[in-house]
Amino acid sequence: MIIAAVPGFPGNQTSLNPVGPGAGRIEGEFALIFWITAIVYCLVLIALIVYVARRRHSMSDIPEPMPTTPQSDRWAKVAVSGAMVVTVLLLFTMMIGSFVTGHALGNMNRQTAYTIDVYAHQWWWEVQYPNDEPYKTVVTANEIHVPLGVQLRIHGTSRDVIHSFWAPNVQGKRDLMPGYDTDVMMQIDQPGRWRGQCAEYCGEQHAHMSFYMVAEPNHQFQQWLEQQAQSSIAPSTPQTVHGQQVFLSHACVMCHTIRGTPAGSRVGPDLTHLASRATIAAGLLPNTIGNLGGWILNAQALKPGCSMPPNQMTGSDLQDLLAYLGTLK
Repeated sequence: MIIAAVPGFPGNQTSLNPVGPGAGRIEGEFALIFWITAIVYCLVLIALIVYVARRRHSMSDIPEPMPTTPQSDRWAKVAVSGAMVVTVLLLFTMMIGSFVTGHALGNMNRQTAYTIDVYAHQWWWEVQYPNDEPYKTVVTANEIHVPLGVQLRIHGTSRDVIHSFWAPNVQGKRDLMPGYDTDVMMQIDQPGRWRGQCAEYCGEQHAHMSFYMVAEPNHQFQQWLEQQAQSSIAPSTPQTVHGQQVFLSHACVMCHTIRGTPAGSRVGPDLTHLASRATIAAGLLPNTIGNLGGWILNAQALKPGCSMPPNQMTGSDLQDLLAYLGTLK
């Protein structure tokens, strides 16, 4: 649409830069309503300015009310009736456009869509790729990799309070409520990383509950999926061996899973392939050694109220732990 072509709207979190058919239809409906209301606003403003300009007078020269005539009354009734008819037609135009958009979004084929399960937590996203063979099920966090040009069925729910799944470049938002399952259909036709956000206030760190949808060609997606389905690589150096021992002997093991190790808790994100993710803390920080170290030692200083507790350990233990986590690709 015209607005999407305006410089300044090429971002990866805006409904004005649609990258799939769902978001494209929503953006088209938005443009229809915007231009109708903008034109009506301008016409009313122009009419008001013209009327004021013609009727302007000084405070010492207040004109008498103009007498009415049958002809002027008739023209007034015609003007009012015409304005009412135009208003009703414009409202019906917007309503019909909304119905057409909603019908098109609801008509996507759920039976052939690729299903991805999304579970919202305070304040992060758990993502699962179901598989008929359980050992091939992929579990990750805050990144949703998807194949290009494939219809997707995001099957979601909340594990605690009401959240809302919204990737504006891709599709409209969908509320996720605890105890209820909901589906949202979507498709991405352009490669890239498209940012999403919880769009329902869910607590102190609501603003820091984001995710990324990573759209890539199908062969790259399949390679990523196969890699993510594998267990973690066993540590191969004295430093990483000790780093794994640090992980298993501290509170980390009480909340996280690393497949291929005794760590199997589901309280926090699965860390089996932590190093392959671009961000940590639900998009709050880039996934660098420095940020990861700061997060481990005192996540509360970075994201107050999150479930991650502070961890006390020596500098050498932290360095070894970071070296081990860096192998989880």
